[in-house]
Amino acid sequence: MQPTSLDSPSGPAATAPRATTMRSIVQDRYGPEPEDVLRTAEIARPAIRPDEVLVKVHAAGVDRGTWHIMAGLPYPIRLAGFGLRRPKNPSPGRAFAGTVEAVGASVTGVATGDEVYGTCNSSFAEYACVRADRQSAKPATLSFDQAAAVPISGVTALQAVRDHGRVRPGQQVLVVGASGGVGTFAVQIAKAYGAEVAAVCSTAKADLVHALRADRVIDYTREDFADGRHRYDVVLDIGGNRRLSDLRRTLTPKGRLVIVGGENGGRWLGGVDRQLRAQLLSPWTAQTLGTFVASENADDLASLSGLIEGGKVSPVIDRVYPLSETAAAIRHLLDGRTRGKLVITLRSAGDRI
Repeated sequence: MQPTSLDSPSGPAATAPRATTMRSIVQDRYGPEPEDVLRTAEIARPAIRPDEVLVKVHAAGVDRGTWHIMAGLPYPIRLAGFGLRRPKNPSPGRAFAGTVEAVGASVTGVATGDEVYGTCNSSFAEYACVRADRQSAKPATLSFDQAAAVPISGVTALQAVRDHGRVRPGQQVLVVGASGGVGTFAVQIAKAYGAEVAAVCSTAKADLVHALRADRVIDYTREDFADGRHRYDVVLDIGGNRRLSDLRRTLTPKGRLVIVGGENGGRWLGGVDRQLRAQLLSPWTAQTLGTFVASENADDLASLSGLIEGGKVSPVIDRVYPLSETAAAIRHLLDGRTRGKLVITLRSAGDRI
C-alpha cells in the first residue's frame, strides 16, 4: 500500500479506514536534511510474525543513530540491513514505549495490555512490530515519554560502563560528552556502580551534569581534560573527537578507554577510523583501548529497569515533540544544543500519561 500524505487537507487520508491504517513518519529516499526526506503519512498497519508483538506506540526516542539511518550515512549503515539504495523501513525511529496490542503465536510472557519499552524498526508510527527479545516491561516509575528515552541510549551506556569499561567501586571514571543522550545515562550508571565520576560538558550544560551527581564537572571551554594532570581508571569517550593520543594521556598506565561515538562527517567511515586505530593499538599497550556496537536485548532493558525503579538512574528529557514535528526534533539534535534526550509523543487526548 502506498502511503497517503496527511499534509494535504484534500487528500484521501480523511476517509481512510482507521481500523487498518495508521499515522506514520515516512521517508522514500535517503538524505541528510530531515525536512527534505521525512513526511507524515497514512500507511497500512504492520502485521506481526509469530515471534513478535504489535505495540501501540505512545512515545518514541530520538538519538544520533536516527539521523544516520535517515541519511544512510556513513554508507556501511546501509549494509547493516537498512536498505542499499533507499530506506527499507518506513521511518528511521528505533526506540519506543507503548502498550501491547497483539501477541505473536510463539511469544510467551507478554500479554495484551502490557506496558513495554524497547527497540524496533519504524517506531515513529502509531503501531510497530517488536521482536519479543527486544522489549521488556516498562518501568512503573516512568511515563511513556520518559521510557522511550531509555532503550538505545540507556542500553549503550550500561554496556559501556559495565561490560567494556568494567567499572568497579572506587574507580576514577571520566565521561566525555556527559550532557548528551548516552552521556547522561553513563554518568548515573557509573555512579550507581560506585565510581567517582568526572564529567565533561560545555558551560551551558554544566548545571544539568551537576544535577546528575557527577563528582566533578569539567567545562571543556575553560579547561583541557586531556592535559595529563588527572588520570582515570576508565575513560568513556561519548561523541568526542579528541585524538587517541590525548585520550590515552588521561588514562592510568593500565586504564581502559571505551570509545562510544565520535564523528567526522566522512561518508565511508564517519569517524570509525579512530575506533579501528584504538583496537589495533590495544594489544601493544598495557592500556585497554576499544569500542563496541551496542547489543539490543531484553535482559539489559530489565537491568536498566532495576536501576531506574531503584532511584539510581533517571532519563533526562530535553524536549517532547508531536509526531508531525519529527523533522524538527532531528534538526534540534543536529544543532547540538540538546540536553539529554528528545522524544516524539503519539499520545492522544484519551491516553494515560
